Amino acid sequence: MIPETTEDTLLLVDPDLDFLEWATKHLAADKLRILRCDNAANAVKVIEKTDVGVVVAAIEMEPFDGMELLVRTLQQSPHTLVILTAGFPTTGQIIEATQRGAHDVLRKESLAFELRSVVESALQTREERRSADRSPAEMPKHDGRVKMIGVSRVLQQVFKLVGRVARSDAPVLIAGESGTGKELVAKAVHEYSPRRQKEMITINCGAIPENLLESELFGHEKGSFTGAIACRAGRFEQADGGTLFLDEIGDMPLSIQVKLLRVLQDGSFSRVGSNATITTDVRIIAATHKNLVEEVAAGRFREDLYYRLNVVEIAIPPLRDRREDIPLLSEFFLQRITKKNGMARILLSAEAINTLQSHNWPGNVRELENTIARACALATSNILLPADIPLASAPGKSPAALSAALDQLINLAPTGENLLAWLAREAAGRVVERSDGDLKEASLLLSLPAAELRKLLKR
Repeated sequence: MIPETTEDTLLLVDPDLDFLEWATKHLAADKLRILRCDNAANAVKVIEKTDVGVVVAAIEMEPFDGMELLVRTLQQSPHTLVILTAGFPTTGQIIEATQRGAHDVLRKESLAFELRSVVESALQTREERRSADRSPAEMPKHDGRVKMIGVSRVLQQVFKLVGRVARSDAPVLIAGESGTGKELVAKAVHEYSPRRQKEMITINCGAIPENLLESELFGHEKGSFTGAIACRAGRFEQADGGTLFLDEIGDMPLSIQVKLLRVLQDGSFSRVGSNATITTDVRIIAATHKNLVEEVAAGRFREDLYYRLNVVEIAIPPLRDRREDIPLLSEFFLQRITKKNGMARILLSAEAINTLQSHNWPGNVRELENTIARACALATSNILLPADIPLASAPGKSPAALSAALDQLINLAPTGENLLAWLAREAAGRVVERSDGDLKEASLLLSLPAAELRKLLKR
């Protein structure tokens, strides 16, 4: 419950008078004074004259919004805790508000269940914030270029963590299943950080052979190995002043892990074939779909490197754990795909949405996007029904949607072409696209050796 032994002041700011009335009754407690304002300008006047402990404010307000009220509040009273509310807060709003010092960002529809506990948390931590030496209101504003879609509570927690960690240079480890959007989160951390004016360089540690990965990371001198016909800067030099994103760090060979550890320790390295020491200022973000604790126990990943990388961990929830995000994601993919291909608008029926939400999505968001793309390609009308959703089937099952999709694929096959060979090539190409060009991942999904996959793609 809200503490009743310490007198404190709570300010509610919202243009909705009915909400102000409800929240006042909902949060009422002895030793807690509750003030109310229906616009942001009046709220600033109250904060200038009153020692307000906690502010609960709507983002959508006049004459300026809750984000501006957050900045002005913390400039006037740095130890006041601000909780912002909105019907559907966007990714950018959540990250920016958290980065600027908001205690929390809540959806209005969840306030009946969450508001009291969040206010309680804010009141209990106010003394800690008062003694902390920080100035969150001075954080720069961003344009929110990264587009992350989701309204689920678990994903909004990810947005808030991105907002907090982006301010620092601490290494970040992003964990999650394949297809959950780890690179998108890495881009968000970079684009909301002070390093955003510099580039974020990405390298997939599992897609490059061991004998070339060292050169890719650290560069090489001319003649240092067969084929090194010129001096080349590595990714660490290219990312100087910016961010280096090491995707699938769990696939990095042990021999390269040792050299990466040195860079994390003192920021120095040498090019292949050179003894000269180069220093670099790089923020490291790593990602993996593997359980690195298990990899450490198995001797496949260095324990000291794991702790160097895992200063802050961001765990991305699988799509099956945030099914409420599926309608928004599906609509986003529909609009993007139809616009890109110059197609007429396509809508999802309520039954189709139910079908999507009932699927387990082992391939996560990437699989959902792929499914929507196939549905658009095979659509016979501008409204998608359950039968139009080509979901992957469980072993031993062949749903009507899959049968219909196969019939249409057969009809699309070029005349005179070997049907099975054509289907194999098309399937291989789509799986490679779905794997973002990662042939290793694609070969695993297809249960096909990488060499055979390359031959198939060449044909």
